[in-house]
Amino acid sequence: MPYAKAANGVRLAYQTGGEGVPLVLLAGQANNHHWWDGIREDFEGGYRTITLDWRGTGDSDKPDEPYSTAGFADDVIAVLDDLGVDQAAVYGTSMGGRVAQWLAARHPQRVRALVLGCTSPGGKHSIERGPDIRQSLIQPDPGAARQALLELMYTPEWLARTSGPYNTLGDPAMPAYAKRRHLMASNKHDAWDVLPDIEARTLIVHGTDDRFNPAANAPLLAERIPHGSMHLIPGARHAYFDEFRSVAGPLVLSFLDQTAD
Repeated sequence: MPYAKAANGVRLAYQTGGEGVPLVLLAGQANNHHWWDGIREDFEGGYRTITLDWRGTGDSDKPDEPYSTAGFADDVIAVLDDLGVDQAAVYGTSMGGRVAQWLAARHPQRVRALVLGCTSPGGKHSIERGPDIRQSLIQPDPGAARQALLELMYTPEWLARTSGPYNTLGDPAMPAYAKRRHLMASNKHDAWDVLPDIEARTLIVHGTDDRFNPAANAPLLAERIPHGSMHLIPGARHAYFDEFRSVAGPLVLSFLDQTAD
């Protein structure tokens, strides 16, 4: 397992696959690189995929200290530096999309194209999930909370005909303190002021039925980012990239191929 080192010495596990233009795939909150299992293969025909385990997850170090989405972006830069990659396309989903906003705004020369999936700008300008959603995720019965998360990620039809494994429900081996650190990092995200600094062509993708991170955030990003465009996937929930892979994969590939010219 290769590791990069962050500026403060934290070891960051990363994974690569495929060949071609470097493509960084960024997972959601409290998840590791397995978020992309079964999906990254769609890109590896023409791209060299790069994933990492966020600090606090997977095989990366798990310091009990404040985390931030901007800090996670610095971790991505540490991985790219370790690989000797000067510039990459970046596809971030959920909290990974929040991290990707900082990455593209603060390091424009490192990002050749940007895809932001099921994410938001954060802060007072974002559209937050309803209090009923929050309550469903913190109920005392772990089984009921897991089912609530599943139903936010996937449609009832998908859940009825699949039995998992589901790779979007969090890293099961993650320490409780690290989960709290991830939650705080995501909740405190606010990149609104730097979004106009993003120079890369940007595709914003969202499921129309996403209640976990409301789809109303997509047009906010598309309007705020100078070269932003938006595509909504009808009927999709938060894990659109997984359940609607046959739609989302070709959509993102087409965009990336156009920006690679």
